[in-house]
Amino acid sequence: MKFTNIKNTMFLPVLLALACIVVAQISAADSATGQQAPDINSPVWLNGPPQRMADLRGKVVLVEFWTYGCSNCRNVEPYIKAWHEKYAQRGVVIIGVHSPEFPHESDIDNVRRYVTEHAIHHAVAIDNDFSVWKSYHNRFWPAIYLIDKQGVIRYTHVGEGRYDTTERQINALLSEK
Repeated sequence: MKFTNIKNTMFLPVLLALACIVVAQISAADSATGQQAPDINSPVWLNGPPQRMADLRGKVVLVEFWTYGCSNCRNVEPYIKAWHEKYAQRGVVIIGVHSPEFPHESDIDNVRRYVTEHAIHHAVAIDNDFSVWKSYHNRFWPAIYLIDKQGVIRYTHVGEGRYDTTERQINALLSEK
Protein backbone atom coordinates (compact mmCIF):
# COMPACT_ATOMS: atom_id res chain seq x y z
CA MET A 1 0.00 0.00 0.00
CA LYS A 2 2.77 2.46 0.85
CA PHE A 3 4.58 1.64 -2.40
CA THR A 4 1.46 2.53 -4.40
CA ASN A 5 1.15 5.84 -2.56
CA ILE A 6 4.81 6.69 -3.20
CA LYS A 7 4.42 5.74 -6.84
CA ASN A 8 1.29 7.89 -7.19
CA THR A 9 2.85 10.88 -5.42
CA MET A 10 5.89 10.70 -7.70
CA PHE A 11 3.71 10.48 -10.79
CA LEU A 12 1.84 13.74 -10.10
CA PRO A 13 4.91 16.08 -10.23
CA VAL A 14 6.10 14.43 -13.44
CA LEU A 15 2.65 14.80 -14.98
CA LEU A 16 2.48 18.47 -13.93
CA ALA A 17 5.93 19.17 -15.36
CA LEU A 18 4.96 17.62 -18.69
CA ALA A 19 1.73 19.63 -18.73
CA CYS A 20 3.71 22.84 -18.15
CA ILE A 21 6.02 22.03 -21.06
CA VAL A 22 3.07 21.39 -23.38
CA VAL A 23 1.32 24.60 -22.30
CA ALA A 24 4.54 26.58 -22.85
CA GLN A 25 4.96 25.15 -26.33
CA ILE A 26 1.34 25.80 -27.29
CA SER A 27 1.72 29.34 -25.91
CA ALA A 28 4.69 29.76 -28.25
CA ALA A 29 2.43 28.91 -31.21
CA ASP A 30 -0.17 31.37 -29.93
CA SER A 31 2.52 34.07 -29.71
CA ALA A 32 2.51 34.16 -33.53
CA THR A 33 -0.95 35.74 -33.37
CA GLY A 34 -0.75 39.39 -34.36
CA GLN A 35 2.49 38.95 -36.30
CA GLN A 36 2.90 39.43 -40.04
CA ALA A 37 2.83 35.99 -41.69
CA PRO A 38 6.22 34.94 -43.07
CA ASP A 39 6.44 34.02 -46.71
CA ILE A 40 6.46 30.34 -47.58
CA ASN A 41 9.75 29.92 -49.39
CA SER A 42 9.90 26.42 -50.79
CA PRO A 43 11.71 25.16 -53.87
CA VAL A 44 9.01 22.53 -54.53
CA TRP A 45 5.25 23.08 -54.69
CA LEU A 46 2.60 20.51 -55.50
CA ASN A 47 -0.81 21.38 -56.98
CA GLY A 48 0.25 24.70 -58.40
CA PRO A 49 2.83 27.45 -58.48
CA PRO A 50 4.49 28.97 -55.41
CA GLN A 51 2.21 31.14 -53.30
CA ARG A 52 3.62 34.41 -51.95
CA MET A 53 1.96 36.21 -49.05
CA ALA A 54 2.17 39.55 -50.86
CA ASP A 55 0.19 38.06 -53.76
CA LEU A 56 -2.44 36.71 -51.34
CA ARG A 57 -3.39 40.08 -49.83
CA GLY A 58 -7.15 40.44 -49.84
CA LYS A 59 -7.60 36.72 -49.22
CA VAL A 60 -7.85 34.67 -46.04
CA VAL A 61 -5.01 32.14 -45.89
CA LEU A 62 -4.95 28.93 -43.88
CA VAL A 63 -1.47 27.48 -43.48
CA GLU A 64 -1.32 23.93 -42.13
CA PHE A 65 1.91 22.24 -41.08
CA TRP A 66 1.55 18.50 -41.60
CA THR A 67 3.29 15.32 -42.61
CA TYR A 68 1.67 12.35 -44.29
CA GLY A 69 2.82 9.78 -41.72
CA CYS A 70 1.27 11.60 -38.76
CA SER A 71 -2.00 10.06 -37.56
CA ASN A 72 -3.13 13.37 -36.05
CA CYS A 73 -2.52 15.07 -39.40
CA ARG A 74 -4.56 12.39 -41.13
CA ASN A 75 -7.42 13.03 -38.70
CA VAL A 76 -7.37 16.77 -39.49
CA GLU A 77 -7.09 16.16 -43.25
CA PRO A 78 -10.83 15.76 -43.99
CA TYR A 79 -11.55 19.15 -42.40
CA ILE A 80 -8.78 20.90 -44.33
CA LYS A 81 -10.05 19.38 -47.59
CA ALA A 82 -13.66 20.30 -46.79
CA TRP A 83 -12.69 23.90 -46.01
CA HIS A 84 -10.81 24.08 -49.30
CA GLU A 85 -13.90 22.90 -51.19
CA LYS A 86 -16.28 25.10 -49.22
CA TYR A 87 -14.29 28.34 -49.07
CA ALA A 88 -11.92 28.50 -52.06
CA GLN A 89 -14.53 30.31 -54.16
CA ARG A 90 -15.04 32.80 -51.31
CA GLY A 91 -11.39 33.80 -51.14
CA VAL A 92 -9.77 31.32 -48.76
CA VAL A 93 -6.41 29.93 -49.85
CA ILE A 94 -5.20 26.80 -48.13
CA ILE A 95 -1.52 25.98 -48.14
CA GLY A 96 -0.28 22.74 -46.72
CA VAL A 97 3.33 22.89 -45.59
CA HIS A 98 4.66 19.33 -45.60
CA SER A 99 7.46 19.14 -43.03
CA PRO A 100 8.67 15.53 -42.62
CA GLU A 101 8.91 13.89 -39.23
CA PHE A 102 10.80 10.81 -40.49
CA PRO A 103 13.36 10.39 -43.31
CA HIS A 104 11.02 8.52 -45.69
CA GLU A 105 8.56 11.42 -45.47
CA SER A 106 11.14 13.71 -47.10
CA ASP A 107 10.95 11.77 -50.37
CA ILE A 108 9.00 14.10 -52.65
CA ASP A 109 7.65 11.20 -54.71
CA ASN A 110 6.12 9.73 -51.53
CA VAL A 111 4.47 13.06 -50.73
CA ARG A 112 3.26 13.46 -54.33
CA ARG A 113 1.79 9.94 -54.25
CA TYR A 114 0.04 10.61 -50.93
CA VAL A 115 -1.40 13.92 -52.19
CA THR A 116 -2.74 12.20 -55.32
CA GLU A 117 -4.12 9.12 -53.53
CA HIS A 118 -5.84 11.28 -50.89
CA ALA A 119 -7.26 13.78 -53.38
CA ILE A 120 -5.61 16.79 -51.79
CA HIS A 121 -6.23 19.66 -54.20
CA HIS A 122 -4.90 22.67 -52.30
CA ALA A 123 -1.32 23.92 -52.68
CA VAL A 124 1.35 21.94 -50.84
CA ALA A 125 4.80 23.37 -50.16
CA ILE A 126 7.59 20.88 -49.47
CA ASP A 127 9.55 21.98 -46.40
CA ASN A 128 12.22 19.27 -46.11
CA ASP A 129 14.75 21.69 -44.60
CA PHE A 130 12.21 23.07 -42.09
CA SER A 131 12.89 26.65 -43.19
CA VAL A 132 9.17 27.50 -43.32
CA TRP A 133 8.58 25.61 -40.06
CA LYS A 134 11.29 27.73 -38.41
CA SER A 135 10.06 31.01 -39.90
CA TYR A 136 6.65 30.36 -38.29
CA HIS A 137 8.32 29.21 -35.03
CA ASN A 138 6.23 26.08 -35.36
CA ARG A 139 6.79 23.01 -33.17
CA PHE A 140 3.88 20.68 -33.87
CA TRP A 141 2.09 18.49 -36.38
CA PRO A 142 -0.57 19.41 -37.23
CA ALA A 143 -0.64 23.15 -36.69
CA ILE A 144 -3.01 25.65 -38.29
CA TYR A 145 -2.33 29.35 -38.81
CA LEU A 146 -5.14 31.59 -40.08
CA ILE A 147 -3.96 34.74 -41.79
CA ASP A 148 -6.21 37.74 -42.44
CA LYS A 149 -6.58 39.74 -45.65
CA GLN A 150 -3.74 42.06 -44.61
CA GLY A 151 -1.31 39.18 -44.06
CA VAL A 152 -1.46 39.09 -40.25
CA ILE A 153 -1.68 35.81 -38.31
CA ARG A 154 -4.95 36.05 -36.41
CA TYR A 155 -5.56 32.52 -35.12
CA THR A 156 -3.50 29.42 -34.38
CA HIS A 157 -4.45 25.92 -33.40
CA VAL A 158 -2.23 22.98 -32.58
CA GLY A 159 -3.38 19.37 -32.88
CA GLU A 160 -6.79 17.94 -33.57
CA GLY A 161 -10.16 19.34 -32.61
CA ARG A 162 -11.69 22.80 -32.34
CA TYR A 163 -12.97 22.42 -35.91
CA ASP A 164 -16.07 24.52 -35.21
CA THR A 165 -13.94 27.26 -33.66
CA THR A 166 -11.55 27.22 -36.61
CA GLU A 167 -14.41 27.42 -39.10
CA ARG A 168 -15.97 30.32 -37.16
CA GLN A 169 -12.61 32.08 -37.38
CA ILE A 170 -12.46 31.48 -41.15
CA ASN A 171 -15.92 33.04 -41.52
CA ALA A 172 -15.06 35.96 -39.25
CA LEU A 173 -11.95 36.75 -41.29
CA LEU A 174 -13.91 36.45 -44.54
CA SER A 175 -16.45 38.99 -43.27
CA GLU A 176 -13.77 41.61 -42.56
CA LYS A 177 -13.04 44.28 -45.13
